[in-house]
Amino acid sequence: MSSEHMTTESRVHHPDYVKIWAILVALLIVSVIGSMSSIRAVMLLAAFGVAIVKAYLVAKNFMHINVEKRWVPYLLIVCLMFMVVLMAGVAPDVMHHSGLHWENTAAKQAVEKGMQNAPAKHE
Repeated sequence: MSSEHMTTESRVHHPDYVKIWAILVALLIVSVIGSMSSIRAVMLLAAFGVAIVKAYLVAKNFMHINVEKRWVPYLLIVCLMFMVVLMAGVAPDVMHHSGLHWENTAAKQAVEKGMQNAPAKHE
């Protein structure tokens, strides 16, 4: 078959899916072990850094974002930006136990109970 008769599908390089899967499993292990750390920076890196890398690998290799039409990756980026805006909008309300017209007494009680049962830190 000559090269001018080849379709776009036949010229696309398909990755080794087992290798990508193994990398994803290794990253899962890293994120689980990292979340067990008592160092805040390590926990955040394990949770968010590894999650971003895993999402990129899945989108690129399993969802084939890199071979879609040119506007699809831009649409994905816009959706991610909307998610960030949503998180920034709701985070102040969700991360507090009270607001202008509401109070979450169950959350306050759970935090107080947890603080009483927590072992004292030695400085």
